[in-house]
Amino acid sequence: MGYVFDYNAARQYDDWYQHPKNRFVAELEDELVLRLLEPVRGERVLDIGCGTGRHLLMFSELGLDITGLDASPHMLGIAQRKLGHRVELHEGLAEDLPFEDNSFDMATLITTLEFVDDVQKAIQEACRVAENRIFFGVLNRYAIKGLERRIRGIFSESIYNRARFFSVWQVKRHVQEVLGKTPLRWGTVLHLPDSFRKYTQHLERWHLVQRFPFGCYIGMVVTLVPRYRTQNVPIGYVEQQTRAAPGLMKTPTIYRRGA
Repeated sequence: MGYVFDYNAARQYDDWYQHPKNRFVAELEDELVLRLLEPVRGERVLDIGCGTGRHLLMFSELGLDITGLDASPHMLGIAQRKLGHRVELHEGLAEDLPFEDNSFDMATLITTLEFVDDVQKAIQEACRVAENRIFFGVLNRYAIKGLERRIRGIFSESIYNRARFFSVWQVKRHVQEVLGKTPLRWGTVLHLPDSFRKYTQHLERWHLVQRFPFGCYIGMVVTLVPRYRTQNVPIGYVEQQTRAAPGLMKTPTIYRRGA
């Protein structure tokens, strides 16, 4: 089992996003999610590692049919209080989803792969239950902020000490190891330190800037392409003895097995 958020970590996570000074970060991340995922009202979405329900709330307000899963009962408790009867919540692991194949139009794993035990298995499970597309939101190991978080973790206890950081290329490789060559799109946001935010707010929203692979937050959407497995079916035949007229060839009669 990967890292499971306890009560204090769940509260700190939720409080961080509620704080006004972090609103710009949350808005940029959410804009990237929606731009790449392009959700349509009425679609079924499973948020794997839904945490305290921040993205479930966003999807609900867009008219999506929402389901959330998380390994932390403390995270789920906060999510339930936020969303009430609007959401179906499950406690479980990303590597072992309690859903049938193709149960959802899309699945999201937003800052989830960082804390799972088996990245490949989590991706496989998301591909199994989603019918159309999957969104991955991960922390960038090559971002300035990512380096700062890892260095800070050397000197003080932090949830980032438990996290696995990624690059755009690593996420691509993990996806392609599961799905092969499949259509995907990506972007990154939060390229510069917080101290520059006053001057970079508009710059951060440019799509051209978001194509640089060094933003703190990576968003990637994968379109699931149907694959068909074929199998050879043996067809046997029994030669039927018939009397043939002189000079004519004898034609075998073919019988299908099971006929």
